[in-house]
Amino acid sequence: MISEEEKEELKTELAKLEDEISTLRQVLAAKEKHLVEIKQKLGISLMNELKQNFSKSWHDMQTTSAYKKTHETLSHAGQKATAAISNVGTAISKKFGDMRSHSIGYSIRHSISMPAMRNSPTFKSFEEKVETTVTSLKTKVGGTSHTGGSFEEVLSSTAHASAQSSLAGTRLPESEEELQC
Repeated sequence: MISEEEKEELKTELAKLEDEISTLRQVLAAKEKHLVEIKQKLGISLMNELKQNFSKSWHDMQTTSAYKKTHETLSHAGQKATAAISNVGTAISKKFGDMRSHSIGYSIRHSISMPAMRNSPTFKSFEEKVETTVTSLKTKVGGTSHTGGSFEEVLSSTAHASAQSSLAGTRLPESEEELQC
């Protein structure tokens, strides 16, 4: 229980605190107004402040050890995935090259039509394995891509890249050991 005298003292103290808070709010408002005036004179806008804060935060984040380690890991994974995909493309190109070189005047078109070959169980199995491998690599490196293309597009792209590298004088690996990462 609080006595009447203590109630009066608390009410007086409450009134003083409310007056002080009101005075401090007025002082703060005056200081904020003065701050805005100084910034306007210096040409500092809200957008400039946001840019500076963002730049500082970005820099601070990039200097953390977690960011550096993640960046290094993803970079390394990207390099490995690129090498693996390149090796798959080279192996496919080499196999098709071997098929051409063994046919001496007898092209694959004479032995089996492309639609028939594409519908064969062996080719379907090969196609599924390559698609699974490419999808797996894309997922591990940078998430799934909605524009990855079909196996035929990938194969065509690989053949085109192989043709360009041959024209540029790039030597293709000749043995299984050279294809290893």
